[in-house]
Amino acid sequence: MINKLSKSIESKKNLIQYFTDGFKKESQLRIGVEHEKFLFNKDDFKRIDYSQIKKIFEILKTRGWVLQYEKGKVIGLKRENQKITTEPGFQYELSGAPFKNIHSVCLENSTHLDELKEVFSSTSVTSSSIAYDPFNKLIDIPKSPKERYKIMTSEMPKGGKLSLDMMYKTAGIQINYDFTSEEDFEKKFKIGNYLAPLTIALFANSPFNENKLSGFLSYRGKVWQETNRGGIMPITFEKINFEKYIDYAINYPILFLKKNGKYYSPNGQTFKDYLNGNLIFLKGEKPTLEDFESHLSTIFTEVRLKKVIEFRSLDTCNFNCICNGPSFFTGLIYGTLDETYEIVKNWSKEDVMEAYFKAPKQGLNTLLNKKKLIDWAKIFLDLAKKGLNKRNELNTNGQNEIIYLKHLEEIIRNKKTRAEMLIEQFNTKKNLNFLINHDENFSCSGF
Repeated sequence: MINKLSKSIESKKNLIQYFTDGFKKESQLRIGVEHEKFLFNKDDFKRIDYSQIKKIFEILKTRGWVLQYEKGKVIGLKRENQKITTEPGFQYELSGAPFKNIHSVCLENSTHLDELKEVFSSTSVTSSSIAYDPFNKLIDIPKSPKERYKIMTSEMPKGGKLSLDMMYKTAGIQINYDFTSEEDFEKKFKIGNYLAPLTIALFANSPFNENKLSGFLSYRGKVWQETNRGGIMPITFEKINFEKYIDYAINYPILFLKKNGKYYSPNGQTFKDYLNGNLIFLKGEKPTLEDFESHLSTIFTEVRLKKVIEFRSLDTCNFNCICNGPSFFTGLIYGTLDETYEIVKNWSKEDVMEAYFKAPKQGLNTLLNKKKLIDWAKIFLDLAKKGLNKRNELNTNGQNEIIYLKHLEEIIRNKKTRAEMLIEQFNTKKNLNFLINHDENFSCSGF
């Protein structure tokens, strides 16, 4: 069987076809969630290193996970449609399988939590699902042996002063959604971007830096705004289609390139140069769709497109609240898409961007289109509930996906984000030890 991704790109039509190949029927729509968390040493809260992550992977191997290697180094695990990988600073990420409903997403995560409890009980490792490392300085964080991360560590600071903080000190939740057409893609893409300020505020969970208050509710959100190749794409506020997205994406410089097992460092040339056969170090060679897919993954915007649409603005959360974001957006994206789009489509670029930059600090008090984000949160929560009721995906107890909105309802009712709750605890306890091991007492499989 021929691998489509290995074919050379002959024209822009091949790139457009790459995206149209991602079209799904309504009955095929799925939700994929990627969940990052920090792992620390129990005794001093320093981040774990390669030898420790390797030990963890060896333990998980006994649960049916298969080790993945790069140049003889263990870099991750795979089991059917699930993957476990590590980010540049050994942030631990579960990339879940695509599921039809949030019940399955949550079951996957709670099942994996049980696997991690076994790891924690037999090692000196502990965890925290906060979105910005609250304990460690950047210089003290161990580095992954992955070749591409070495290149990124050198290159990323050139275009964003907090790029290394993004790589080594942040952890997020990413939600992946399917699309049925180009028009459907545009609506979902715009909603993800226009709601980025609300997403940052509502799911804020990173108020600390180096054992102190950072002055932000989502310092992770602030860091990503100061990251090379990040932010909200300017084309968001224009009429957008696959061709426009492609034109924007190919004008990014190549961050790294892997050919025949070898990584090439960038030299400032863009992917468009590559398409035209003008890459100096490859002497006229044309890229493949696999190269294009890899290039797309080096764009770090709040929402990005592959064969799914990736929503990337959420701070990571503990297992007891991990399903709030996916259930909220699933209600909007798969349940009340047109109603949601009608609300946001006329918001101005200026209003959205102003709210986007203020949200990490001001949280739900941020103004967007003459309303505070807390008021928008109530509006979109109601729409999300309506969408989930319309979907009516039931678990074995006959409950639909609304059950996973409980934590979010509490935030909106009390007008207090998770970050603000953590700040209150810090002001009482005067240290951050309480952030460790919260996961072990919670499950997200139904409240």
